[in-house]
This record gives sequence, structure tokens and C-alpha cells, in this order.
Amino acid sequence: MPTTSTDDMPRQIEELAERDGRYKREAYFFLYRALDYTLNRLKAPRHVTGQELLRGISEFARKEYGPMTKLVFEYWGIARTEDFGNIVFTLVESGLMGKTEEDRIEDFREVYDFDEEFG
Repeated sequence: MPTTSTDDMPRQIEELAERDGRYKREAYFFLYRALDYTLNRLKAPRHVTGQELLRGISEFARKEYGPMTKLVFEYWGIARTEDFGNIVFTLVESGLMGKTEEDRIEDFREVYDFDEEFG
């Protein structure tokens, strides 16, 4: 759950992306869209794990960018699944996304290889 008003959220995400500097702001906005896509594919609303989110990211990215997915991710500074974990936990630490006690950054480690997934 975001802990900030939705009106202010885009500005806060842009500022966060600029401060962090590892990933372009588009990667942060994409992550929210991919999360929404993943949640909408569930039979009932619930929390998704890091691995479930990454599967949703893969599906959504292929729908959005097709064979250009890997190049788009590279442009954003994303080269592996851990990068999405970094974005998620940066958003969590900033109060822009929620997590459960069970969620760990390690959940995003080496879930799939980008060359195999998007090649």
C-alpha cells in the first residue's frame, strides 16, 4: 500500500529516481503498471511475492515492448531481475510501496536470465 497521496506520487517517484540515479524514472512507472497488471490477473486481491511480480513484469513487458523489451530495460538501467528488486525496495524505503515481513530483496535474485526470457 502506498503511504502517500496519489496526487503527489508521480512527483515523488520522479524525485526518488533522480536521487537514486541507478534507473531511469520510466522504470519506476513501468514497475507500478506491471504490478497493476499482475494484480489484475489474480482471481482474488492479495499480496504478490517478488517472484510473482517478476513473472508479471515479464508478461507485461512482452505485451508492451515485444522483442524490444531487453533494449528498453537496458536503456532504463535494468539488466537483471535484481534491478527490479532494487526499485521495489527503494520505493518501500521511501514509503511509496508496501511490503510484508516475509518480503526480501533476495526474492528478486536470479529469477530469470534476461537473454533467455527476452532474447
